[in-house]
Amino acid sequence: SKMTVKAVKMPCTSANVYTKVPDGGWGWTVAFAFFVVEALTYGIIKSFGVFFNDLMESFDETNSRISWIISICVFVQTFTAPLSTVLSNRFGHRLVVMAGGLLVSAGMVIASFARGVVDMYVTIGIVSGLGYCLSFLPTVTILSQYFDKRRSLVTAVASTGECFAVFSFAPAITALKEQIGWRYSMLSVGMLQLGITACGSLLRPIVIREQEEVKAQPPEESTETKYMLENEQTCTSIESIDSGVDITTSPSNVPGKTKAEPKSEEPKQHGQNPVENKSTPPAPKTKLLDFSVMRDYSFICYAFFGLFATLGFFAPSLYIIPLSRSLGISKDRSAYILSAMAIAEVFGRIFAGWVLNKKPIRKIYIELICVVLLSVALVAFPFASGFWGLMICSVYFGFMLGTVAGTHIPLLAEDDVVGIERMSSAAGVYVFIQSLAGLAGPPLAGILVDTTKNYSSAFYSCATGMILGALFLALVRPCKTGLCRHHQKQQQQQVEESTAGPPPELPDDFIDMDIGKAENSGKGSDSV
Repeated sequence: SKMTVKAVKMPCTSANVYTKVPDGGWGWTVAFAFFVVEALTYGIIKSFGVFFNDLMESFDETNSRISWIISICVFVQTFTAPLSTVLSNRFGHRLVVMAGGLLVSAGMVIASFARGVVDMYVTIGIVSGLGYCLSFLPTVTILSQYFDKRRSLVTAVASTGECFAVFSFAPAITALKEQIGWRYSMLSVGMLQLGITACGSLLRPIVIREQEEVKAQPPEESTETKYMLENEQTCTSIESIDSGVDITTSPSNVPGKTKAEPKSEEPKQHGQNPVENKSTPPAPKTKLLDFSVMRDYSFICYAFFGLFATLGFFAPSLYIIPLSRSLGISKDRSAYILSAMAIAEVFGRIFAGWVLNKKPIRKIYIELICVVLLSVALVAFPFASGFWGLMICSVYFGFMLGTVAGTHIPLLAEDDVVGIERMSSAAGVYVFIQSLAGLAGPPLAGILVDTTKNYSSAFYSCATGMILGALFLALVRPCKTGLCRHHQKQQQQQVEESTAGPPPELPDDFIDMDIGKAENSGKGSDSV
């Protein structure tokens, strides 16, 4: 008999209750919401460069001071990830994402009236940065809860919203600036980001509740009759003394019990509706932030992978156009290289999701292969010459970046890392650790470029970080298996200690009954 996929139908504003992970259903709506949230968060962040020249001219500031707007924004977004986890566990993903959408929109709208770069640091850097965190992380977390077998594929495809946004928002905002100016264009972008709030309203919470079908039992059949039938089928008399043990299976013969039920009935009790079963213990309270993941060596290695790999995510998008210009490539053709990278990233995300969706497959090893190939792409950039050389490197890098960027957070839900039960807390801590590299990465690359007067040094530094990340990623699986073996040894030691202890004491009534039966047997033999 098959279990029904949906256990309880509830109103649209309530939680979806399933007996198992649906791998679809309302999850498709959540996937669409994640696609839009990706476009309106990371898509806008990556497209913000179209305002750089306008801000430099309006505020009479340098490029480095203007670039700190996005640096502060990304740092706040990742640094406040644990706060996003706590709020999501306390108030639910829906309310947190809707509040995040309001903060993102408010920060961008107020920034359109800014009179200095410091105002931008506060509005876009802090206000919108916090909103980006509250919007993105809960959305990807709840999406992972709606899918199991298709999780990798659906998450990878939905994450392409960022790539489509980069490909479409940059030319659209540029054309809009020519018509109404950069301030009203930024105001329009802020109003558009209110769509995050609408997407947040679609994130209905999900509850997985185990349920088993209950076989119908005749209500009029008493427990006494059931025991008598069982003894008749086994051809065993209630008064039998052949084995030397008195079989007292009748409820009336059980000392101190007025009603006895077989143990086989217990699983059926658990399979009943939780509302009808009043004896069901209350569910344990969910921790707002589970720091036990920090004691998991596999998660620690994975967090260091994210820390170092983040250093390799930003260099090509920031320095590919300056590198191409230094090689004598025109500005228009340099923009084509960046667009080709964004398109290739779409295909990389979809390909990674398709591969990771295959069964059976060890997903952590596939991720490791993609990270190693991504490191090769970063090393290849300084050796490229001419337009087509950079175009090939950009397409290759974009494809491999898509395979890693679209899967590294959902992989936290795999058992090789922490599992779906602790993914919410693990994602908050993981993104928080990434914030250190996100804040230090761009200034570090800028210092190397200023010191060496060569853009290739930025790519070398990012490749070094990516290689270090690959080394830590290679240690995730061994740490996990070693930890499991350690737990197994502890369990075996506990079992051995329990078996080596004193034998369990028998009830007094059982001993008395057995002795009485033996005495009766002796008297019968004497009379013979």
